[in-house]
Amino acid sequence: MAWDIATLILTPPGFDRNKKYPTIISVHPFGSCKEQTSSAVYGKALAEQGFVVIAFDASYQGESGGAPRWIESPSQRVADVSHVIDYAVTLPYVDAERIGGIGICGGGGYILNATLTEKRIKAVVGITPVNIGRLFREGFSQYNPLGALDAMAAQRTKEALGGELQVNELLPASPEAATAAGLTEIDVFEATDYYKTPRGQQPGGWTRMLFSHAQQTLAWDAFNFSETLMNQPMMVVIGQKAGAFGAYCDGMEAYGRATASKDRQLVSLQGWSHYDLYDQAEPVALAMEQMLPFLKQHVAGE
Repeated sequence: MAWDIATLILTPPGFDRNKKYPTIISVHPFGSCKEQTSSAVYGKALAEQGFVVIAFDASYQGESGGAPRWIESPSQRVADVSHVIDYAVTLPYVDAERIGGIGICGGGGYILNATLTEKRIKAVVGITPVNIGRLFREGFSQYNPLGALDAMAAQRTKEALGGELQVNELLPASPEAATAAGLTEIDVFEATDYYKTPRGQQPGGWTRMLFSHAQQTLAWDAFNFSETLMNQPMMVVIGQKAGAFGAYCDGMEAYGRATASKDRQLVSLQGWSHYDLYDQAEPVALAMEQMLPFLKQHVAGE
C-alpha cells in the first residue's frame, strides 16, 4: 500500500549509511509543516546527538499528497505515523528495533495516541501536547460542539453538491492584526507571532483547515485507553505558563493517565509558555536536557 507522505530526514554528524542508527519519528503541530519546529528545532537537536530523525508533512497538508487540501483528521494523522515507520524500516541505516517518537502541540497528542497501538515505538515524548479533540469540543467550537457538527454537516452537503469549499484560516494575518482585533490571549497571540512572521513562517505551514471534514475530530480523544495501552516509556514536557489552547492541562492528563507506562516522566517548566517550547533557546534547551537522556536510554539503548 502506497502513501504519498513527504518526509525530511536529518542525519547525525559523520553519518554513514552503512551503519544502523536509532531513529526518531517527529510529528509537527496542528496547522504546521515538517520544516518548522518538528525538524528545524527538535529534529536538528536530536540529529546532532546521534539520532536519525524523520519529520514529515501530514497527509493533505504541506508537501504530502491528498485532496481536498488542509484536512485535519486525527485518525489519518495517527495512521501517518505508522506509514512513516513502514517507510523508515526499509531504510538501510534505520535500526528497526530502536525507533522512538516525538511530537509538538497537536503532534504531541497524535504521537502519544499512535504509541498506544504502534509498538514499534519504543519510547515517546509529547512536547506541550494538545488533545485536539478536546480543543475542538471546547474553544474551537465556542463550547458548542453539537452546533459545530450541524454546521459541518450542512457545509459538507453543500460541497458535495458542487458548492465552494470552506477553508478556515486559524490565525490573524499578523501580530499587529491580532492586536487590532483584541486577540491578545497568550496562545493566540504567540501562535500568530510564530506562524505569521519570519520567526517560524514556512510555505507549507498554512494554518488552515477544511471545515467540512473536521467532524470526527470532535469525537476523538488523544488519551483514550492510555491507562491500559501506554506501556512504553513516555515523557511529557509542558510549560507552566498556561494558555487557552490547554496544553498544560492536556499534558498533565496525558501523564496522569499513562499508569501502565514502564517509565512515566513529567517535565514541567516554570515561566515558559506553549509557543516558547516551539523554538525559544532557553526552554528548548531545558526540554532537551531531559529528553535526550530519556531517549538515549529507551531508544538508543545507551
